[in-house]
Amino acid sequence: MKAIVAERIRSMTGGHWILLFVLILGAWSALFLMAIPAEMRVADAVYGADFWRDLCTLTPEVAGFGRMVFMWALMSAAMMAPTALPALATYEDLSHTAPGTRFGALLGGYLLVWLGFSVLAAGMQFALLSAGFLGGFGDSRSALLSAGLLIGAGTYQFSAIKAACLSKCRQPLTFFMQHWDEGPLRNGARLGLVCLGCCWALMLLAFVGGVMNLAFMGLATVIMVLEKLPDIGRHVTRPLGYCLFVWAGWTIWMTI
Repeated sequence: MKAIVAERIRSMTGGHWILLFVLILGAWSALFLMAIPAEMRVADAVYGADFWRDLCTLTPEVAGFGRMVFMWALMSAAMMAPTALPALATYEDLSHTAPGTRFGALLGGYLLVWLGFSVLAAGMQFALLSAGFLGGFGDSRSALLSAGLLIGAGTYQFSAIKAACLSKCRQPLTFFMQHWDEGPLRNGARLGLVCLGCCWALMLLAFVGGVMNLAFMGLATVIMVLEKLPDIGRHVTRPLGYCLFVWAGWTIWMTI
């Protein structure tokens, strides 16, 4: 199985794969252009959330919500598409024996799930911003919020739901064979839901590491890719949970 997936990834030279890689690169490029410089984050801490929120017009009254949804959608596409490459490669391998399958429909169903997550995450960001728990740039101003998100994500690393979702992501051949008759769009949506079940808690740590913090997003993407690898993933999930608990403890300790 691992050899098949590895071979399929190495042979991703078709036009649709090139387009997918261009879209991933484009998403990361857009995030780079939208990233907030460190000096502006420092100024945010000095002048307060209201000043920079008003300056950047990131309020619901002036269409800020739409911008936040777009930003989260870019983040989701840039961070999650690379983690799905083994599953997408497996799907194409299976499609060679089943004419009429549509790769674009599969990818569309997958991204539709993450678009829904982006709407919810943007709504959460505005609610936390309005409550004063986030700075104008989407970074936590509350040790309690940060610790809560870290403990929640750490606990989820040990949950049965996380284990079940990771099991499906690590065995894409079995996953697709079980649901092949449902068609590419529904298979894509199902794959997206399984992927969401693996990664939603880690994605929400953007509020701790900093929304639009490219270093944090890059590190999180690497971790989520490793988690889904059959051999490496099982050595990542639980240790990562312990690391998140330590991070939470450190966050609380620093406020005492």
